[in-house]
Amino acid sequence: MSDIKKFMYINTKAPYGTIYAWESLEVVLIGAAFEQEVSMAFIGDGVYQIAKGQDTSDLGVKNFSPTYSALGDYDVNKIYVEKESLEARGLTLDDLLGLKYEDEDDDWAEKDSIRVVSSTELAEILEQQEVVFSF
Repeated sequence: MSDIKKFMYINTKAPYGTIYAWESLEVVLIGAAFEQEVSMAFIGDGVYQIAKGQDTSDLGVKNFSPTYSALGDYDVNKIYVEKESLEARGLTLDDLLGLKYEDEDDDWAEKDSIRVVSSTELAEILEQQEVVFSF
């Protein structure tokens, strides 16, 4: 029996204005560094966390969105985005960061990490997790 557990981190908040998005990303990277099976979901305003073209200069805070590109290096390659949340905000997959990982089982081919799923599909994925954190 494996000691590796399935951890899902659900992101529901906009990227700036609170500490939730940044703390979630930090916790995800730490968990992945300890070889846990880590996945992420972006729901509601959380979809803005991985939107392209973030400019925080008027907010006076550091733009941490480039850090999401490191997820693939930590084997975090199951990133789920709720379709209904994207649609409600007028966004599509093309509006999101191009998050990739290298698949060692496929001769290190570069593959997309983001999967757009319906709320029903996401509920099924969540049922398969052992630990769920919500930020």
